[in-house]
Amino acid sequence: MNAHLTQLIEISRLDKDIEALEPLIQAKRVDLDRALATKHKQQAEYSALEEEKAALKLQIAKNEQTLHEINAKVDSIQKKIAQIKSERELRSLGIEEDITKERANQANKEIERLEDEIDHKNKLQSALQEALEGIESQISVLEEQVEKDTAEIKQRQQEIFQQKQTLTLNMDRKLIAFYERIRRWAGNTCVVSVRRQACGGCFIRINDKTYTEILGSQDILTCPHCGRILYVETQPQPTSEI
Repeated sequence: MNAHLTQLIEISRLDKDIEALEPLIQAKRVDLDRALATKHKQQAEYSALEEEKAALKLQIAKNEQTLHEINAKVDSIQKKIAQIKSERELRSLGIEEDITKERANQANKEIERLEDEIDHKNKLQSALQEALEGIESQISVLEEQVEKDTAEIKQRQQEIFQQKQTLTLNMDRKLIAFYERIRRWAGNTCVVSVRRQACGGCFIRINDKTYTEILGSQDILTCPHCGRILYVETQPQPTSEI
């Protein structure tokens, strides 16, 4: 096999190894990202409960104001009753007083209901706060592990990159430029093997004449269909038994 082609195959392999490590970094973050998403969701739920409590407190304040006005009206009615001498007017004011007191009773019940609802939301917030503390602890552990794992992967990437740099220093500049030009559009499939007389990149069958050239030529040849650099994998020689 052409020595330059062997170099291109090796560079392509190193590029694939470098890029193959990127998904590993993302994979290491899966649990951390899931924990962060849970934290953000719980924080949003906590904030929503706080807003709901504020709305309930506003309703309580309105009911308390209504109750204050009702009580003032009850006092006014009772003063009038004390001064009334007519039986008819007395009955009328008595009915009005009963209706006003019923309104006061309803307002008190509504205030009690709203306070119970606030108490329930306080309990939900307490549970969320406990969960948040737990997820924060988990995130801290995961962040430390992800940082360690990512550093190891990046170190491995750097080692492979150094191998590539060492290799390219001994290669022809035009050959490297040719490789990089194809790699810009073909990515890590810029150098592919021929399998079953088809390009390993576009998978289109190569005609017999071109295939024969690839098998016998010492030149660097490209796929007539897609332009990728082609090579034929050499089969290992069988060892003879004595």
